Amino acid sequence: MTWGRGDRTSPAMKASDADILIIPGYTNSGPEHWQSRWQAKLSTARRVEQAEWAKPVREDWVARVVEEVEAATKPVVLVAHSLGVATAIHAVPHLGSKVAGAFLVAPPDVANPSIRPKHLMTFGPYPRDPLPFPSLLVASRNDPFGSYEHADDIANAWGSFIIDAGDSGHLNAESGHGPWPEGGMVFAQFLSRLKP
Repeated sequence: MTWGRGDRTSPAMKASDADILIIPGYTNSGPEHWQSRWQAKLSTARRVEQAEWAKPVREDWVARVVEEVEAATKPVVLVAHSLGVATAIHAVPHLGSKVAGAFLVAPPDVANPSIRPKHLMTFGPYPRDPLPFPSLLVASRNDPFGSYEHADDIANAWGSFIIDAGDSGHLNAESGHGPWPEGGMVFAQFLSRLKP
C-alpha cells in the first residue's frame, strides 16, 4: 500500500495545484468542523453541496460529486468525511482520470444494520475495487459509526494507506477535532506525494 505514485525526486503537489473537493457526510459539516475550516483556509477548496443533507439519496449525492469533478480545471483531490467517504467511493467508476488522490476520514460501516439512522444503509455496502488513484484513510479506534477493523478491511481492498488515529471518536467537531492540526499535517504530507 502506498499513498503516492511519485518518488521523492518528482515535483510535489501543493494545495494551489489542485481542485480540493470537500465532501461532507450526513447533515453536512458545521462551521467548527475541520472540513469547513480547511475550506476557508485553502484557496482552491470548495464544498460539494447537496440538496438534501438530512435525507441523503445515494444516487443524488454521487451525481453531485461527479458534477463537481467534471467541472474541475485542475487535478482533483477528494477530501471526504463520514458518509462523504461512501459517496466518494460510489462515485469512483464515474470520475474519469481527473482525480489525483483521495483523503478519506472516518468511514461509517454502512452495511451494519445497527447504524443509525438506518437510512444510511442505503449507501452500503462499499465497493471493494482497488481505487485508481492514491488514497489515505484515517480511522479511529472508537468511532461510534464504524470499527477500526472495518476501516482496515476496506482500506486493504481499496489499496489505501491507513492511519490509526487512536481513540478519536468520529473525528469531527463533537469529538474535539474542529481545528485538527494533526490531520492538516497528514493532508499536507499526502498532497506532497501526489503528482501535480
